[in-house]
Amino acid sequence: MAVGLDTGVPWVMCKEDDAPDPVINSCNGFYCDAFSPNKPYKPTLWTEAWSGWFTEFGGAVHRRPVQDLAFAVARFIQKGGSFFNYYMYHGGTNFGRTAGGPFITTSYDYDAPLDEYGLMRQPKYGHLKQLHEAIKLCEYALVSSDPTVTSLGTYQQAHVFSAGQQKCAAFLSNYNTKSAARVTFNGRQYNLPPWSISILPDCKNVVFNTAKVAVQHTKMQMLPTGSKLLSWETYDEDISSLGESSTLTAIGLLEQINITRDTSDYLWYMTSVEISSSESFLRGGQKPTLTVESAGHAVHVFINGQFLGSAFGTRENRRFTFSGPANLRAGINKIALLSIAVGLPNVGLHYETWETGVRGAVVLHGLDHGNKDLTWQKWSYQVGLKGEAMNLVSPSEATSVDWTRGSLAAQGQQSLKWYKAYFDAPTGNEPLALDLRSMGKGQVWINGQSIGRYWMAYAKGDCKTCSYAGTFRPINCQRRCGHPTQRWYHVPRSWLKPTKNLLVVFEELGGDASRISLVKRSVARVCADAHEHHPTTDNNDIENKGNSNSTGNAKVLLQCAPGQSITSIEFASFGTPSGTCGSFQKGTCHAPNSHAMLEKECIGQESCSIFISSGVFGTDPCPNVLKRLSVQAVCSTADANTQS
Repeated sequence: MAVGLDTGVPWVMCKEDDAPDPVINSCNGFYCDAFSPNKPYKPTLWTEAWSGWFTEFGGAVHRRPVQDLAFAVARFIQKGGSFFNYYMYHGGTNFGRTAGGPFITTSYDYDAPLDEYGLMRQPKYGHLKQLHEAIKLCEYALVSSDPTVTSLGTYQQAHVFSAGQQKCAAFLSNYNTKSAARVTFNGRQYNLPPWSISILPDCKNVVFNTAKVAVQHTKMQMLPTGSKLLSWETYDEDISSLGESSTLTAIGLLEQINITRDTSDYLWYMTSVEISSSESFLRGGQKPTLTVESAGHAVHVFINGQFLGSAFGTRENRRFTFSGPANLRAGINKIALLSIAVGLPNVGLHYETWETGVRGAVVLHGLDHGNKDLTWQKWSYQVGLKGEAMNLVSPSEATSVDWTRGSLAAQGQQSLKWYKAYFDAPTGNEPLALDLRSMGKGQVWINGQSIGRYWMAYAKGDCKTCSYAGTFRPINCQRRCGHPTQRWYHVPRSWLKPTKNLLVVFEELGGDASRISLVKRSVARVCADAHEHHPTTDNNDIENKGNSNSTGNAKVLLQCAPGQSITSIEFASFGTPSGTCGSFQKGTCHAPNSHAMLEKECIGQESCSIFISSGVFGTDPCPNVLKRLSVQAVCSTADANTQS
């Protein structure tokens, strides 16, 4: 069918080795250098080079070191790869209820070179840009021949592309994850860090090494905007009238998505149970226990309108069981289970068969005559929340409802509660976010547009030290262990009016809405660290089809965000400093005027660059020693608030 459409361009099918001609099969993954298309006349395509990994509520945030990503891309190109495409190159936001998984966070930042807010993630963005420049320098040789592979050692190889007339390009690789290597190629010696590839567009001069990062590191921060959330009001989700508007009843428990058709995350399961006045627990005995088996993804349990408790699944284990003491009384007791979907399934074996909702047994344990199974009695169903049906999130409808005014502190933290406030758009052009750390779980809207689901689920994982060397897997490099997986939620400025923007929050568990704040994302600090002979493509002629003039002089570039300037130099040393961004220390060799030189060139500037050479700093602080320049600077705006 696809080929019959006669589109005039080739069709590509990823992750499908038996794609039929003329469809081109392609590769997705962290590495694709071992991939070959299923026919020799098809190009080698890498349709998804994974720059990071997605995040799930309750899981750690994953980071992929740029040294490894650059290594993977260079390794693919040196094997004869024709094309690579990053997934993701620009992170994004799953607004509304579009996040899938289930349990995928609203943020789909993905540790991408451009982050969720559209800002450059450094050094990932800059290092990959330099990689692309280096590959571009090799273009003529790359498209003119297949590589010739030569061993340079146990874990070292040279991939050489020859284009005739002494035009060639070489990739020197070291696959050892522990040790650097000194190799000889074409009569010259080259130092290769562990797990790295050096690119030589002329088979002589190194213009790039995947493990040597010279571009700046950027530390981001969330700062207060000064825009206050005013006129807080609340509305309680009505539980007392549950079932009155129910149009569906059934014997037994039904699958959630088949009922909601994804019109809402929420589905009420309602039934009743009669308790005899002779039950011993009514006279001081142990309370019965209610258990609810769910296929996913979360459930809040109510008995006679009183909140009993909640239980949640995870992306790895969607199924779970709620168990809690039941506050029952003599006579008829109403049991209401609010089942919540946290996204539709979007990947996995036969995921169309996965179920959502209360699909297992619902049982009362510990009655005088044993257990009472409620699973197969009559249940009523109600799709969505009353607040959703009333369209409380709409600017036009929100004013037609009797909201409750008063102190949020006096009202306490309650489950199933709607909150409303207004705010003015902050000045400036920095990206904005809501800080929802004080809340529990729910959804949030601005001017009727859904920001998405929020959940202060604390991240579990192993946030150990992360090394770039070795085969990357998401568990290798994790962050935010012991903190909420996602605290900040992106607010597009294009959604805002100059004044009186409506914020509506639906809280499922109970939170302190008075502590919600609007923050802005900006650059806090920039760092640069490079050796004086660091490889550079700056002095190479990209249009000269691979003819390299020289390796040039290395330099460091410091660049704040637009509208910011460098206001102070926290550290500067030309010599033998040690450490990394945030922990630099002077070494035994240090140019005394390092700090003064950086202040002179950079203070008050949005960006500045310094060549790494003894001539720039007057004298050579330690002759015959390989020196480096390490710098850490503060970026701020004229109205910067230093709280982060």
